[in-house]
Amino acid sequence: MTTNSPCWFTSSHSSNGGDCVEVATNVHGTVPVRDTKDHDAGTLTFRTNSWSTFVQFASQKDTP
Repeated sequence: MTTNSPCWFTSSHSSNGGDCVEVATNVHGTVPVRDTKDHDAGTLTFRTNSWSTFVQFASQKDTP
């Protein structure tokens, strides 16, 4: 049995101002999220369907 380490990345929309989060891929069934400046502070872990719903909601543009 092999275990892949999470592959962390920040959003391409990040302005590199240091107030970002990193999200990991290749973690089966979950999406770990952590602070880019403090990796040792721990992670929040979301179910993939919950994270997808959050991203969809967050990316919606306000309409009048």
